Amino acid sequence: MTFAPVGTELPVLEVRPSEISLFRFSAVTWNPHRIHYDLPYAATEGYPGVLVHGHLHGCWLLATVRRWLGGAGRVERFSWQNRHFAVPGDVLTVTGRVVEADRWTRTVELQETNQDGVVCAPGRAVVRLTEEEGRP
Repeated sequence: MTFAPVGTELPVLEVRPSEISLFRFSAVTWNPHRIHYDLPYAATEGYPGVLVHGHLHGCWLLATVRRWLGGAGRVERFSWQNRHFAVPGDVLTVTGRVVEADRWTRTVELQETNQDGVVCAPGRAVVRLTEEEGRP
């Protein structure tokens, strides 16, 4: 990751959520909303399957940044928006690119899209590099 100039692409993360992984995320986050684990209930709201949790989209975006950073820095700010639902069987691809850089920080724009190219969750992170990585 040395210096990571503007334009640096982060390694892509591909995720394929399953009904089991969504049920488990509901359990560990104490989220009782049936739309995430009860298919007949999700269908009553017009969805083709149980829904990926909004916060799970954020987790995957953040995981992409943290995996890229390794031990070379820390995330100082992070935000995302949920724009489109995802369901089990979708192939979700998270990409990122450095859009701003100074000596100690990098700003990364992130995007999670489904297999049809629909943006499910855009995001943005500001990371602070360690002293060693920040040296020119």
